Amino acid sequence: MKKKIMKLGLTAAVLSTSIVQFTACQNAERENPLLQESTLPFGAPEFDKIEVSDYLPAFEAAIEQKRNEIAEIVENQDSATFENTILAYEESGKLLNRVSRTFFALVEADKTPEMGDVEKKVTPMLTDLENDIAFNKELFARIKQVYEREYDKLQGEDRKLLEETYKEFVRKGALLSDKDMKRMKEINLRISDLQTQWGDILPEATNDAVIWVEKKEDLAGLSEADIAQCAKDAESRGGKAPYAIVIINTTQQPLLTSLDNRDLRRKVFEASIHRADGTGKHNTFPIVVEIAKLRAEQAELMGYPNYASYSLEKTMAGTPENVYAFLKKLIAEYTPKADAETKAIEEYARKTEGPDFELQPYDRFYYSAKMKKEMLNISEDEVKPYFNVDSVLENGVFYAANRAYGLTFKQRTEIPTYHPDMKVFEVFDKNGKSKALFYCDYFRRPTKRGGAWMDGFAKQSRQRSQLPIIFNVCNNAKAPEGQPSLLTWDEVTTLFHEFGHALHGMLSDCQYNRLSGTSVARDFVEMPSQFNESFASIPEVFDHYARHYETGEPMPTDLKERMLESINFQTAYALGENLAATCVDLAWHMLSSKEIPTVEQAPEFEKEALRQVGLLNTQIPPRYSTSYFNHVWGGGYAAGYYSYLWTEVLAVNVADTFAKRGALAPETGQDFCDKVLSRGNTGDLMQMFTDFTGLTSPDASGLLKARGL
Repeated sequence: MKKKIMKLGLTAAVLSTSIVQFTACQNAERENPLLQESTLPFGAPEFDKIEVSDYLPAFEAAIEQKRNEIAEIVENQDSATFENTILAYEESGKLLNRVSRTFFALVEADKTPEMGDVEKKVTPMLTDLENDIAFNKELFARIKQVYEREYDKLQGEDRKLLEETYKEFVRKGALLSDKDMKRMKEINLRISDLQTQWGDILPEATNDAVIWVEKKEDLAGLSEADIAQCAKDAESRGGKAPYAIVIINTTQQPLLTSLDNRDLRRKVFEASIHRADGTGKHNTFPIVVEIAKLRAEQAELMGYPNYASYSLEKTMAGTPENVYAFLKKLIAEYTPKADAETKAIEEYARKTEGPDFELQPYDRFYYSAKMKKEMLNISEDEVKPYFNVDSVLENGVFYAANRAYGLTFKQRTEIPTYHPDMKVFEVFDKNGKSKALFYCDYFRRPTKRGGAWMDGFAKQSRQRSQLPIIFNVCNNAKAPEGQPSLLTWDEVTTLFHEFGHALHGMLSDCQYNRLSGTSVARDFVEMPSQFNESFASIPEVFDHYARHYETGEPMPTDLKERMLESINFQTAYALGENLAATCVDLAWHMLSSKEIPTVEQAPEFEKEALRQVGLLNTQIPPRYSTSYFNHVWGGGYAAGYYSYLWTEVLAVNVADTFAKRGALAPETGQDFCDKVLSRGNTGDLMQMFTDFTGLTSPDASGLLKARGL
């Protein structure tokens, strides 16, 4: 969801005199808006004033301020206490957090070459700072003193803040020897540099993987809207041909469901899977191998056999063994269903292609869509006119949030954004009290990385009197001027999914920034988002947003029934690609530093890892292959991609609880908000789940049923 540095856990600040003077020295003509308190509501970023040249001096000033604040804690001659050490540490670096959150939001969503140049300079500065703090022996000694003296005396969020702060330092290596500390610092710096390189190479690789098409007839099968989009994409990428098929972040590509030209389907698929491996000019395997080896060494320095064991210790799952036990049960139940699904699709294709036709991965979506059309009399082009992005957002996502949680939304057109495609809404609770700002940035562009995510320019904190400023980012195609931007069903559920994360941030009600919002374990953080997807198909919600973009008429009952029935048509693929990606992630992080394969061995390593768990299936490749697995190598999901499946179980259990109590009943939503969404990481996560659902442990029995399997 976000870069590690954005997790410093610190927000907006009142500037010291020294910072203002620093700004004046740097630029006599204008004050740096990043170093001034914003005059906008909530302290929102003043994007109409910020220039790229402002970021580097802002980081330099904010880092200096953070260092001074840490020095004040260390040099305090009074005995260490919760107030003068833990709380002082929690409140340090608010300026740096504000600058970081603004900057890295743009690096992810609108990374121009100029922003990339700043990132290369800033990243090592931030890593040096983080190292210096993590291995500051005097600072840790004070934190340790408070932990030993006051932990049993403190209660509630104070105790949780102390616990999280102490454990964070321990996990980063505060108890290591001087020699091992030095090595850990070197590793941290190198990983930071490698992830910056990854962030440059992968978007370029994905953009360069575009398939150029000379003739419109080669795009037969696509709708006129899709063809117009291909023409627009070609124009925006230099016009090397009249049409371009753009590659998205996942292995499979949506256009393969309707593209008649088999050779072109093959080219699209191969461009996707080879975008960043050794067969193209972009090769991420050297980065992958080095990061994997460095992570394994980190774990070994900390006394763990591999990075997965080290990373999973702080999650709900706890150990790799628990994760594998969970996955093996799913794989055993999934495999025969996947084999039957593949056989059925191939047999269907042979009716028209002949008895010797062999189904390929680039054929699967195409013939599955034809089967669905024939068996259920439904196609994507038939339903897309009812999924206008604006209606899905305001009449679907917002409507569900209003019915379940009493929230209302008012667009704030006067608040500046970093891109003209964005919208900003102020969020109000059921009593009309302002709760949050919400930004949405839904359309793809070459400067945006692939995928969809949630983050915030500021997290909620009562300690700081800070209300949350949250944003969602997606990569939907923006229609040519004058045409509606229509979504697929998958894109509809993605909007609901990311807004579930947004709700987790917006409805937070915590004392401390470090504990608020989505600051929870990876295998819990995806639960609110996956659960929120369930609102998309609730009849009352669906009828409210699924309206024809021209007439405003709701989707006809017959079409709606066929469409909802089709949601679970041949869903083994979706589960399989997720399982495969999960096992690829774990395989890399179950290795010791001596077991990491070479760059040349890396492609075969992935195949062997999948073979060992029974998931090597050319028909169902991983959702993300090693060379373009951004969650793992560029994001925060190393040894944690399993969390999507783990939390899906939690989400199904929560959805069942909502259904029993009334899915749109205000009292049900309020209870979920009180016991889960508002609490951040202030308590035991399993207990939160139990408090709402009544279950003492997650019930996985409903997962396959929920997926139609």
